[in-house]
This record gives sequence, structure tokens and C-alpha cells, in this order.
Amino acid sequence: MQPTLADLEDLARRAGAILRENFHPRPGFGPRLQVNYKSETDPVTEVDHRIEAFLLEEIQAHFPEHQIITEESGLLQGSQDWQWFLDPIDGTVNFARGVPIFVVSIAYAKKGKVTLGAIYDPMLDECFSAERGRGAWLNGEPIRVSVIQELGRGLVGTGFPYDVRSNPNNNLDNYAAATMLAQAVRHMGAAARDLCYVAAGRLDAFWELRLSAWDIAAGGLIAEEAGGIVTKVSGDPQYMLKPYSILAANPYLHPLVLKFLNQKQAS
Repeated sequence: MQPTLADLEDLARRAGAILRENFHPRPGFGPRLQVNYKSETDPVTEVDHRIEAFLLEEIQAHFPEHQIITEESGLLQGSQDWQWFLDPIDGTVNFARGVPIFVVSIAYAKKGKVTLGAIYDPMLDECFSAERGRGAWLNGEPIRVSVIQELGRGLVGTGFPYDVRSNPNNNLDNYAAATMLAQAVRHMGAAARDLCYVAAGRLDAFWELRLSAWDIAAGGLIAEEAGGIVTKVSGDPQYMLKPYSILAANPYLHPLVLKFLNQKQAS
């Protein structure tokens, strides 16, 4: 038994409802949110675990033979022919601090190829989704990448690794270069949502150097199906293979961003 895109959209919306119910824009004034840290700057909340538990229960009830790869629990064994990639909250720092920029990201891959993706922003009630070979949608309406052709007129996005303070490959040099080349650079703290914004033409390009599969599986497909070019920052089209990095852009700007990233020796 295989899932449909409607299944993923339904799961994302239901998980997003849990997020919305537990979000408070003034931390410390609402219910106390339990926050732990996986590293110095990488938090996880009780809501991450609650949403993950909900998604795992639903998927395992309907697709018990499928393998699941999720941020908090890691790899749950099953057939590698059918894989799910789950990010219960992409943008946990934002969520925990009362910043309304976070999403639920769900992708499904068949025989190693991501075929379905859904990303839900519960604060804007926006569900981005895609099915390989059929297109990409926002709340059921088709979306396409932008047609901006000059980097100087491009609004681009990026993100930084959690070890930005200690790892020299921290993307700060690329950020500085992009600031001088593009119209503006945004760092919003939720890579999955940024990829959807490329798909919808809100951003013209997005890159990040070091990610995980659950960060990019759904968003990469959505950007591709909206007409974008999606690769690693090296230009390798196999962005779902380790080590994970991503560059998604409209077809005009992809080669321009790729050029300056590799001039700066990004990897």
C-alpha cells in the first residue's frame, strides 16, 4: 500500500494543528514550554516529540512495512523501498522563542526517489505540496518559481549550521558575498519553508551548506516541481545523497548563485 499526496497533506495539516495550539507569541506568559538542547544551539521541545509521536503512530498504523527517517528518533527500520522523511518542527528555535516562522515537513520516497512532499505552515495556513512529474501547489493552486534573471534584483535566502561558531565552513563568507551581489539576503531559520518560498516565487534562490535529509526532502521536490533547479551547492543534482547541502533557484539565477558559491569554495 502506497500513500497519496492527499495523505501527506492531511498528516501535515493535523500535525500543524498541534503546533498552532501549542504556540505562544510571548514566551514566559503562556504555558511553560519544556526545551532541551541537543547541542549548545540546537533545541528540541516537548512539542517536537509530541508531533513526531503523532506522525509515527499514523504512518506505522497504515504503512507498517515502511522505513521512517525522522529528526528526533533517527532511523526506524522498514523496507528501504518505501521511506518517509519527517521534520516535526523545522524552525524549532523560532517556535520556542515565539517567532511565528516554522513548518511541518513530510516527504515520501519510493525506491530511493522522493515522489511526494507536503510542508505546512500552521501560522499562515499554507500547505505546499508536490508530486513528482505532476507539479507543485499551494493550498491546491499551482505555483511556479520566479522569472527574475539578474542576481542584483534577486531576493535570496540562506541558513547557517548549528556549529557556526566553531566550524570554519560556516557559510558566513558566502552570506557576505551574496549581500553584495543580490538585492537582499534573508535568513529566516526554517530551510523547508525557504525552499517552498523559492517554489512560490517569493524567494529567487536559497542555499545552505550542511543539512539533514529531513530538512530538504519535501522542499527540494516542491521547488523542482515548481520549475526550479535543485542541486547540492557543488552543482551535483543528487542532493539527497550525503553530505547534504542544497541550492534551489529559478533557472536563470541557479548558475549565477552556483558560480559565486563555488568561487567562495563552499562545500
